[in-house]
Formats: sequence, structure tokens, C-alpha cells
Amino acid sequence: MTRILVTGGAGFIGSHYVRTVLAPGTDITVLDKLTYAGNPANLDPVRDRPGFAFVRGDVCDAELVGKLTAEHDQVVHFAAESHVDRSIDGGAEFVRTNVLGTHTLIDAAHRAGVDVFVHVSTDEVYGSIDAGSWPETHPLAPNSPYSASKAASDLIALSYHRTHGLDVRVTRCSNNYGPHQYPEKAVPLFVTALLDGGTIPLYGDGGNVRDWLHLDDHIRGIELVRTGGRAGEVYNIGGGTELSNRELVGRLLAVCGAGWDRVRYVPDRKGHDRRYSVDCGKIRAELGYAPRRDFDEGLAETVDWYREHRAWWEPLR
Repeated sequence: MTRILVTGGAGFIGSHYVRTVLAPGTDITVLDKLTYAGNPANLDPVRDRPGFAFVRGDVCDAELVGKLTAEHDQVVHFAAESHVDRSIDGGAEFVRTNVLGTHTLIDAAHRAGVDVFVHVSTDEVYGSIDAGSWPETHPLAPNSPYSASKAASDLIALSYHRTHGLDVRVTRCSNNYGPHQYPEKAVPLFVTALLDGGTIPLYGDGGNVRDWLHLDDHIRGIELVRTGGRAGEVYNIGGGTELSNRELVGRLLAVCGAGWDRVRYVPDRKGHDRRYSVDCGKIRAELGYAPRRDFDEGLAETVDWYREHRAWWEPLR
């Protein structure tokens, strides 16, 4: 029996991880503060299944975190403040949750002697790249308060491997999309606006490029790292579909049956990174990872989910 503590397990990515991984032989406890992006309804499909438990709490609560890590074999750490625009308006909560929270959690994991600690991070810690793709060895050069706080949390996590020998494994993913994503992020923000007959914003010239990763592929990559990754290593997880924001909007308009008259151009975000691109050669060679979900098919399924689950997202807008 493997006992896994999952932080941020009521959020978009964390809840999908729980729904996917919870099975006989694996017990999961979710620790989630239930801030605006944590939704208990995301866990309804597994709430009554054997081996599932939920604890409402803060990763910065050292007493609670110490108790929970002592009761588990492994930790998968999703809990984070993650919206760049919010971090630009005020970065204090990002530093508190992402930096202090990660330190509190990993220090407790070290003292409890957990077997594996998976720290889920982002490609944004690398900064911006004009051409080519980042390998895991690329120097970190974050440009927003959000990405800077995540870069700091990566380094704190890895320091516990180097200093204490804790089995820490870091994943850095590209932009995720799929069901249950809080409607402040690009895809659900655009989709819900279009479904409501509204307009959608496009920053600057729309030329900023992101690699898109379906939630299913991300969870599969994390599980490959948790079960087969090496201690002290970083693994990039990408989706293999690079699109400019303008190209993404075009595909969403097509899926929703809308025209470009539904797009409004807005001033560019402060410090907006131009392009992200991760090199996934390491996780492919070591663990056999490759993205499986076709982007257009996954995007259409995502739009259908939001179309059919208004009761989930309408109260959040």
C-alpha cells in the first residue's frame, strides 16, 4: 500500500491527478486550503471511494503539515498560486504560498522520512526563449512574480535532495488545458465568454507563443516521474503543440462557431514573455513519455465540457 499526500488536490491539475491515480493499493489524502481556485466539486467522483481522505488546510501550517507527512509515504505537491496577472497586481501571496509553503512542506517531508517528494512546477521559470527549446539544465530566468516564486520553490525543493538526501523529483510543464480549469486562465476564460455570447481579450499583437499540454498527458508524465524518475532530477513535460495566442484564439473561435468580431484587442501584459518551449528529450528517453492527446480533439472536448457544465463554472465568473 502506497500512501500519497497530494497538496492542492482540489484544484484543476491536482484533482485530475487524484481522480486518475486513486485505485486499490494507493491511498490518497488531499490537503487543500480551498482558496478561490480550489473547488470541492472537483473531487466528488472519488469522495466516497476507499482510500480517499480530504483535509482542509494550509501548506504553511507547519503543525498540520508535519502530522500529515508523518502519515504518508510520498508527497505530490501541486499547491500554488499560479495566475500571472494576479501576481503582477500583488506578489505577496505568491511568495507566501509558493516559497514559504514549499519550504514548510518539504522540511516536514524530510523530518518524516517520506520516500518520494514530487514538486510540480512550470516552464515559466526558464523565462522566455526566441528559438529552440529549454533543456532542464537551462539557467532559470523568471520574469514575473509568479514564475520567480516558482523558481525559488524549485531551488528550495532541490536543496533538500542535495543537503539531506531527500528523494526530490521536479516536473516543469507547459501550458495545461482541459476540464475543471478555473475560468481566469486563457482557454476557459475564452471558452466561457464565447459560450455566453461575449467577447474575448487578446493581448498586444497576439504573437506570444505557448506550448499546449492536455491535462491527461500532464498527469501521465507526473506519474512516470513519481514511479520511475530519479532522485534530484528535473523533468520537462510538454504537449508538443506550439501556438501563438492569435492561433489559439482562431481555433477556439472555430470550435465555438464564432467570428473575429468577438475578439477585442487589449494592451499587452507587463513583462509578457514572448515564447515558451520545453525540450522533452530527457523524460522521453528515460521514462518513455510522449504526448498522446491530439490538440484539436482535446480542445473540442474541453469546449464541450464547459458547454455541458455551466453549473460548475457560472458561479465562478
